[in-house]
Amino acid sequence: MVKLCVTWIKSGIGYAEDQKRTLKSLGFRRLNQSVIHADSASVRGMINKVRHLVKVEVEN
Repeated sequence: MVKLCVTWIKSGIGYAEDQKRTLKSLGFRRLNQSVIHADSASVRGMINKVRHLVKVEVEN
């Protein structure tokens, strides 16, 4: 199964509250933290919403 390594690279300060909540629901607690999620439509939707704040890498 394909896994996505998502890294939070830019602060959410100054962005909409729903984007900050999306970062929190992805599991982020601090800047430059990386989390690994299984590839699914819901995770891809969350990543798409905050794509300007995160970096995504594919892990096998």
